[in-house]
Amino acid sequence: MINHQQHKRLREKFAVTSNMSISALHADVDRKTARKYLQTDQTPDQLQKPHLWRTRKDPLEAVWPEVRIMLHDAPELEAKMLFEHFSNQPDSGLEPSHLRTFQRRVRHWRATEGPDKEVFFAQHRKPGELMQLDWTYARELQVSIAGESLDHLFCHCVLPYSNWQWATRCISESFLSLVSGLQGAFKMLGKRPTHLSTDNTSSATHQVCDHPQQKREYNSDYLELCTHYDLFPMTINLGCPHEHGDVESQNRHLKRRLNQHLLLRGSRDFDSLEKYDHFVREVIRLANSKRQELVQQELAAMRPLPESVLAEYREYGPRVSSHSVIRVKKNAYSVPSRLIGHQVKVQLYESELKVYLGRQWIVTLARIRGDRGALIDFRHVIEPLLRKPGVFLNYQHREQLYPSGVYRAAYDRLAEDHGQQPGVIEYLQVLKAAADHSVQAVEEALSGFLNQRHKWRALEVRDQVAPQCRKVVELAELAPDLASYDSLLDQEVAHGD
Repeated sequence: MINHQQHKRLREKFAVTSNMSISALHADVDRKTARKYLQTDQTPDQLQKPHLWRTRKDPLEAVWPEVRIMLHDAPELEAKMLFEHFSNQPDSGLEPSHLRTFQRRVRHWRATEGPDKEVFFAQHRKPGELMQLDWTYARELQVSIAGESLDHLFCHCVLPYSNWQWATRCISESFLSLVSGLQGAFKMLGKRPTHLSTDNTSSATHQVCDHPQQKREYNSDYLELCTHYDLFPMTINLGCPHEHGDVESQNRHLKRRLNQHLLLRGSRDFDSLEKYDHFVREVIRLANSKRQELVQQELAAMRPLPESVLAEYREYGPRVSSHSVIRVKKNAYSVPSRLIGHQVKVQLYESELKVYLGRQWIVTLARIRGDRGALIDFRHVIEPLLRKPGVFLNYQHREQLYPSGVYRAAYDRLAEDHGQQPGVIEYLQVLKAAADHSVQAVEEALSGFLNQRHKWRALEVRDQVAPQCRKVVELAELAPDLASYDSLLDQEVAHGD
């Protein structure tokens, strides 16, 4: 059978030359085939007979009736899983070479007899009208900071008309992360749209308990945010994530793009969070650079930003307990012991806490997830522990006094070599060295000592990390004056006379 293009060339050439051989050569078909089509004056489709018979025995004949019943009862069954199931039956007659035939048959069944699929309807978007906001987990990127795995999310903002996007790293789907992510996107744009759309996240909405249909209303904080930026709030229907399809799709594309750039980088480990954030920003900027024509249309239709921005933190005023900790949002955080008894001001950001005494900044702490957790920095409690080493063994947060697995191994080794109580004192001296110098430097020294069989002490670790310079006192050369001795002897002889 020839195709329509060959048939067209054949007829056009024959109409000019009236030569069968030349026309067949021009159409790249056999002369007999050319004669058949020219004499019948029919198209290839008209001459083609329907192929309704099999040329070989159906290899699925024994199992297909039962397969149809199983697919009808459970359409979500995968073709490969069904094939493996029937292949294990001795009378199925299936061989590994029949897999592709089986998959094609299942695919055809889904198209002709299977359940209807979800239909997605393309939406007409206006420039500068809408911004969609959503969170997406980024564990699959397998990013680490200084060797420690980073579990994080992105607060992702997308303009559906141009697909412009911006993402801010965060640790939870909180209202503070929403404010930080939204204001970060507005800062990059320099303008604002008229509508802001989210799903029914608890950061934006809450359930009305007495409503029978689980109705949700906007939170007061979220409404204040929208009022400040003059945004019209929008949400999707409950249980309908496809209504947020633009940002949901961009979530997937964002992580795919980041993963590709991580592969090009050759490493998923970063020295600091700041360097990782810079990496993410540069990847997004590169993606946005290809959308500038549509972005300019969006910016032309957007409105200017207000002069002020909203605070991206919440303030608390806890009092430092005798344990040298403060409690914020049901979590405990250690602070320097000199603050015990003082009431401090805490600015709680999405990923950190800033502690102030009056107007003076004291310390910045990493924020922990969940509640009833604790974050104890050994630097804040090492001096009191050195004065009371006996409390170490039963300390409620003792596990947090091991900065890494090497430190834990060092404590076990010191306790084994010197006994439990002396070993505790030695380990606390190791922590003091880490506080005075650096955790990494002391860890490198500990790794070397742990490979040695002989006993060692904290003083040796400190000397290796920071060798002490011993001052040598230089004495002036002693040159006695013998004449003074002669005068002394003369005085003694005179008194004797």
